[in-house]
Amino acid sequence: MCVALPGKVVGVRREEGIASVDFSGNKVEARMGFVDVVEGDYVLVHAGCILQKISEDEADMMTDLFTELEGNA
Repeated sequence: MCVALPGKVVGVRREEGIASVDFSGNKVEARMGFVDVVEGDYVLVHAGCILQKISEDEADMMTDLFTELEGNA
């Protein structure tokens, strides 16, 4: 099973196809591939690749769910 995590785009290096994505304070570089993003977008990232853009509400809901699951592990 694969899990994609939600994060917020905080920087874009378009010529390199790389976005800097913030995951609750942890910044990671992710490949944009065919997903066109700008600073402020919320995205799902798996294995260093942006899979899709999502709304802020969806990102918050997923983050809350993952936090709840961690507490029950």
